[in-house]
Amino acid sequence: MYARTATLRGNPGALDEATRFVREEWLPTTTGMDGCTGMSMLAGPNSGRCIVTTGWETEAALKASEQAMRPNRAQLGKLLGAVPLVAQWEIAVMHRAQQAGDHACCRVTWSALRDPAAVDEDIATFRMTLLPRIEELPGFSSVSLMVDRLTGRAVAAVNYVDRNAMIAAGQRADQLQGEYSRSMGGRITEVAELDLVIARLRIPETV
Repeated sequence: MYARTATLRGNPGALDEATRFVREEWLPTTTGMDGCTGMSMLAGPNSGRCIVTTGWETEAALKASEQAMRPNRAQLGKLLGAVPLVAQWEIAVMHRAQQAGDHACCRVTWSALRDPAAVDEDIATFRMTLLPRIEELPGFSSVSLMVDRLTGRAVAAVNYVDRNAMIAAGQRADQLQGEYSRSMGGRITEVAELDLVIARLRIPETV
């Protein structure tokens, strides 16, 4: 399974309009494409940051969709007053304890891994060492790990049932974040806490 993310940092006041555009226009035109497994959108109401993720069954489907995605990305950028930063990922881990509800929130952790050649070992470490402990976090809903084998980058997203649950899990999540960095031999480059405003990704379990 594969994914493409478009990340924008724009006007916080335009996020509601941007979310409506993604839900009412971008989502319907994309989910009908060959190999598409849905879409999600994360948003930071104070920062103006949003991340739109589309899922794809194969790398070929991901690449074939690139041109069709450009007009929607451009329109989203126009609404937010921002330039989309696009990245492509392999979905290495996806595990759900429950479906995301209306108030779901997400802690996203970006990392630079120790060695692009050791990505499979890092993924195995995440599955065996960290995943069982992430599942124990209060209010845990789902977790995903995406990797870019060429650059040695990874992004882990832990979803919670709501913001209160994410806050309550904060200290334990911080500890796991440090263990994540140490066990995978890399360094954390950024962490963000965002609202899950659209949850229509249909990625199967990959644990």
